[in-house]
Amino acid sequence: MNELDDDSGYSRPSKSALKRESQALEELGQQLVALPAEQLAGIPLPDELAEAIHTARRISSFSALKRQRKFIAKLLRETDVEPIHARLEGLNRSSAQSIHRHHTVERWRDRMLEGDDGVVDEFLQSHPGADRQKLRQLVRDARKEQQAAAAPRSARLLFRYLRQVLEEGRGTEVEMD
Repeated sequence: MNELDDDSGYSRPSKSALKRESQALEELGQQLVALPAEQLAGIPLPDELAEAIHTARRISSFSALKRQRKFIAKLLRETDVEPIHARLEGLNRSSAQSIHRHHTVERWRDRMLEGDDGVVDEFLQSHPGADRQKLRQLVRDARKEQQAAAAPRSARLLFRYLRQVLEEGRGTEVEMD
């Protein structure tokens, strides 16, 4: 039974609050287990916790994995999770930015392939470092491939070139909505 304190609140967290906290730590542990090794290496973890995560990756039995997740959550309870949360947020934010850049390049490529040369001129105006002749040639080749229903080799080359130009000119980039 919970004891009341002076402010007519409880002196300890309720069972529901403890369960929510435990569930949040288990979910955090699952996120850590699911991370690629190079991203996990960038997160400050105590040695025992890092070893438990590596062990969880090797486990194939469902019940054993469930026990390991509970163990990871227990270790997280004893750890300051704020730096871990901050690093995961940073990873998620950079992933979202990467996806946004990828979609921007796709939109430019698709507009160039379905539109007129005005789209190419618009891109060249907003990215003066781009090679006009190379860009026009890639667009022309990709359009020919589309008409001939051939493999999209030139469309891929166009995508790579647009991505390169956008990455070099980041900061002066005009994004499409």
